[in-house]
Amino acid sequence: MARMAGPRATESRGGAVAFGALDPRALLAMGPAQGDRPAAWRVALGVAVPSLALLAIGRPDLVIYAVFGAFVGMYGRNEPHQLRVIHQGQAAVLLVGGTVIGIGLAAAHVGPWTLVALEALVAGVVSIIADKYRLKPGGPFFCIFALGACASVPLAVPWWCATLICLGSALFAVLVGFAGWMGSRNWVPGAVRPVEPVISPAILVHALRYVLAVGTAGAAGILSGIGHPYWAMAAGAVPLAAETLGARIVRGIHRVVGTLAGVGMTALILLPQPPIMLLGLAVVVLQFPSELFMARHYGLALVFFTPLILVMTYLASPTDPGVLMADRAVETMVGAAAGVLVALCIREPRALRGS
Repeated sequence: MARMAGPRATESRGGAVAFGALDPRALLAMGPAQGDRPAAWRVALGVAVPSLALLAIGRPDLVIYAVFGAFVGMYGRNEPHQLRVIHQGQAAVLLVGGTVIGIGLAAAHVGPWTLVALEALVAGVVSIIADKYRLKPGGPFFCIFALGACASVPLAVPWWCATLICLGSALFAVLVGFAGWMGSRNWVPGAVRPVEPVISPAILVHALRYVLAVGTAGAAGILSGIGHPYWAMAAGAVPLAAETLGARIVRGIHRVVGTLAGVGMTALILLPQPPIMLLGLAVVVLQFPSELFMARHYGLALVFFTPLILVMTYLASPTDPGVLMADRAVETMVGAAAGVLVALCIREPRALRGS
């Protein structure tokens, strides 16, 4: 198999991209279609089945664990089935691991500062793993998002029950991703996904970015006195998933604008106070357009992903929808600003910028 490009793109000397040099068209450009619909259907099915099963038994508060497990289906979207199952298995270790850590922290009732410190540390470690194994989507975002969210909602069932829900959902998502192989039965002996042979300075520097961005965003979220600081930490990680400085800035802007638009859509869903069952169905329905646009235009995908997350959070821990939406908007701006700031300050190792 052809070797994929390294996990981090390099920058030429003097080629730093500043805010003023950004091409506005980059904010609106839609990426090329790359098997988006089949991938979106796979992810939607992976979310729908376990979520609907929980709704059917009257436990919408547990949907959050199923959804984070099902996010495994986002990985390896355009790979052959044989490599996709390997890719999703690798991602499952991180996603289920992050969820289990979050569940443990919820059971232990840790304080917010402890959560920030642990999540920043996990972000750095998972960044190294994700870069070494070239996971796509890149970076630790989904792992630390699952960790922070599960640590921040009340644990309504024994820890092992929440863990089994997440694990079962992840396994189902992997099976959905592999199911198409039954038609082709094409198996290449010895085929493996490429792995970075060494943990390079670029990988370590990138991990440092995540530690600083997630830690700074979380601390700012706590000091601001606004709820849900884990949203700020997750948003802090978002810009860093892009491979160049300019793309990181664009991704940060997409995060803010897309989230604000998504908060508006959430208001249309939550403020009329529909029945709980309908809210659970909304989580399932919103997953398809979220994944459909995720690889083509991140900002547009967030218009659907934001209400998915907010409704899921509301189901797990009902609260005032207005406060929930305001927290999401403010924490996202705080986190995205922290991520972009770190991207501007912590550059690639000098040896990788060219001579």
